[in-house]
Amino acid sequence: MPFQALKLFLLQSLQSNNEDEQPLYDFENSFSEVLEQNTTHEEAVVLLCTLAPHVLPHFFDDIIKEVFPEGGELPELGGIRLENHRGFLPTGETIQYILAKNDINFRLKIQLLFEPSHWFFKNNILSIENTKEGEPFMSGRIILKPEIVHLLFYGEKLKPKFSPDFPAQEVKTLMEWEDLVVNETTHSHINQIKLSLKHQDKLREEWGMAKQIAPGYRTLFYGPSGTGKTLTATLIGKEFSREVYRIDLSQVVSKYIGETEKNLEKIFTQAENKNWILLFDEADALFGKRTQTKSSNDKYANQEIAYLLQRLEDYPSLAILATNMRNNIDEAFTRRIQSIIHFPKPEPRERLKLWQSTFSNSVILDESIDLDQISRQYELAGGSIVNVVQYASLMALNRNTNTISSDDLLKGIRKEYLKEGKTV
Repeated sequence: MPFQALKLFLLQSLQSNNEDEQPLYDFENSFSEVLEQNTTHEEAVVLLCTLAPHVLPHFFDDIIKEVFPEGGELPELGGIRLENHRGFLPTGETIQYILAKNDINFRLKIQLLFEPSHWFFKNNILSIENTKEGEPFMSGRIILKPEIVHLLFYGEKLKPKFSPDFPAQEVKTLMEWEDLVVNETTHSHINQIKLSLKHQDKLREEWGMAKQIAPGYRTLFYGPSGTGKTLTATLIGKEFSREVYRIDLSQVVSKYIGETEKNLEKIFTQAENKNWILLFDEADALFGKRTQTKSSNDKYANQEIAYLLQRLEDYPSLAILATNMRNNIDEAFTRRIQSIIHFPKPEPRERLKLWQSTFSNSVILDESIDLDQISRQYELAGGSIVNVVQYASLMALNRNTNTISSDDLLKGIRKEYLKEGKTV
């Protein structure tokens, strides 16, 4: 067991007075495959030491009692104790002492494991807790990310849950590309995104265009609700095996006024090395045209937008902003994106395709229903057509029949028109 081997390693390390005779244990292979990262002996020791308290709260205390039975102040060991977890938790100083004792050069080498340039930080594996001003950097507690704890224990990736610390939700679809009904221009622009995701790495690395082309792709989807913006994002994720997370900016801004920047940064930090597709819904709630600075609130809002524009520009995967109104988006953002894609309400021919593809194969349409006429007469987006079909299907089920009546269909259309403030 890794923890038993770690215990023997730590006992030997702490009891040995010879800094040149460190015991050798093959810890690194325990992590290389799971983390998909070549792991050195020192890195593996850091991971094991940080992981141990999550399953054995007394792990370090037992070792300390055995090596230092008289107790007392042991500043060389570092460590910290918290309110809920009563056991010893390792800090950077703990790792330095275990691996390097008083070897200054080796201790400095260990410190590099906690720098932003190291893959621990880049891959969002672990970090060292910020210390108070004036306190040594390495006196901070080592924090292993919760999803990494789960991955190392169970071998499966833990998906983040929606919370104040992660104001985003994963979106998926059972639909396929043939279920997306858009005009040829929109379809062509969507294909450009797919081509970029497929060939960008080769373009930057093999063709030597990394200086000219930044990693990632940024695009704006605009058009009325129900026209396929979210479906397109999820279909792209499905095709390229990437998770899609939807951030409803209108909700984030309303709930976290003054902390929007901080909370969105948590999403970027989580997503940075996972190839997620980020879909910012209701984007004009935050990325709308910047106001003239008339108050301190306006100044803060403009700084917040500017920061997030830069953060989006640096994001190495696909970022999509979705809005109903293109004119509400700040021009500073449109200058930083590769494409702007319009999702207009479908034309009669497209509406007919939507009507035909939305009904279940299990239903029968009443002879009085003329889908071609309905498509020409009623201007409905794809999402609204789905709502009408669902309403009419439920009415049929309630009558213990699989026949969709013309009356139920028209009632469903009327309900959708009323939602939009229209009359049939």
